[in-house]
Amino acid sequence: MINKLKLFLEMIDFEHTLFGLPFAYLGAFLAVKGMPSFHDLFWITIAMVSARTAALCLNRLIDREIDKANPRTRDRVIPAGKLSVPGVWIAVFVFLVLLFYSAYQLNILCVKLAPLAVAVLWVYSYTKRFTWWCHLILGIAIGMGPVGSWLAVTGSFALEPLVLGAAVAFWIAGFDTMYACQDIEFDRSYGLKSIPARFGEEGALKFSAFFHLLTVVFLVLNGLLLKLGFYYYLGVIFAALVLVYEHLLIKPGNLKKVNFASFVINRYVGLIIFGATLMDIFI
Repeated sequence: MINKLKLFLEMIDFEHTLFGLPFAYLGAFLAVKGMPSFHDLFWITIAMVSARTAALCLNRLIDREIDKANPRTRDRVIPAGKLSVPGVWIAVFVFLVLLFYSAYQLNILCVKLAPLAVAVLWVYSYTKRFTWWCHLILGIAIGMGPVGSWLAVTGSFALEPLVLGAAVAFWIAGFDTMYACQDIEFDRSYGLKSIPARFGEEGALKFSAFFHLLTVVFLVLNGLLLKLGFYYYLGVIFAALVLVYEHLLIKPGNLKKVNFASFVINRYVGLIIFGATLMDIFI
């Protein structure tokens, strides 16, 4: 059982939860301009982890034949036969149930919107089959996090968190586009859609840079809309510098550091913005 658990955590890249969770918390803190209740933070955490786990399981299940055919991914847990397909499907539905229960613990609006969130998470895994905008759809799926946490603590819909959600969406789309450059030839040969497959490596890196420029723009707009102060904008500057450094590491024809740039460096962006915003709220 311990070995199966390790394989399951490997499959869902559990440590990468750091990507979306700080921004999800951020939506809650900004909604009340202070400290949300422990109850709300606890169930937001359960909802986010459940949604991400179900989404990763779905992605690995839906793409298992593609992963098996791709030399870069054929050793993943499901293509390698280390976990059974029925077992992972059971995990999907267990975590979806947990997601809906978390929404119920928060408020009725979250319950009503939970099916929409699940639909976006489910549909994303099919998008590479028909549109090269799949990277942005992934971004939208994760960008729902801060919007959902805002609604979780307020119980009412608002336009303000959509700006932060857009920043997250373009941030995710930017590094996912960069990461997908590794699979250009395979995607083309397999008939899959992606920005790198459509525009080539150089074009994809330009898209990635543009998406990250929009990330910074929306972070600034978020600060203006919510009347945030010095510490927040200092955090935006540091996050922008991290993104610039990421793009300096990756050049057309040289993807050696793409994993480092996409997953190691990027995790600091959300943490920087989250920390800076807390300083802005509480100091």
